[in-house]
Amino acid sequence: MKISMFRTMMCMACMQPAAGLAWPGLAADADPLAEKTEAEQTITRAGTQAVSAGSSDYFTGTVRVEMVWPANEAINASGGKVTFEPGARSAWHTHPKGQHLVVIGGTGLTQEWGKPVQEIKEGDVIWCPPGVKHWHGAAATTAMTHIAVTGTENGKNVDWMEKVSDEQYSAQ
Repeated sequence: MKISMFRTMMCMACMQPAAGLAWPGLAADADPLAEKTEAEQTITRAGTQAVSAGSSDYFTGTVRVEMVWPANEAINASGGKVTFEPGARSAWHTHPKGQHLVVIGGTGLTQEWGKPVQEIKEGDVIWCPPGVKHWHGAAATTAMTHIAVTGTENGKNVDWMEKVSDEQYSAQ
């Protein structure tokens, strides 16, 4: 292939278009190597997603759940923003495909079945592997918000179990 076939100059180290450089007479932003697709980017504006109360069947205390994105054919994982008021927590549960939690505010707690309760803080990222029984929620005196990215299998992303007792919650 001749260099003259490129519309933009390429960075030889990474084979990406070199910023701001173009062959004379050709558009600087053209990329002949880019695959053309019919799909378009979608922006969901902040504040437009419905927020609902966490079900008392699955949560203890005051919990707000905002579905940020559903699983779809392109990415089989959903995303939710969950806020736990002080002392609030999920019931014990598992995920068939696992779950990442990204704490974006406050201080919380999480526990894997049979292991000690752990404190989690803003910036912490928790990975819960598929099938691992666990719970998560706020600390006793501080709210906690996390983004949950949860894998989906056959349309299901969680298996709920019994509620976390006050004794289990307080076993720090």
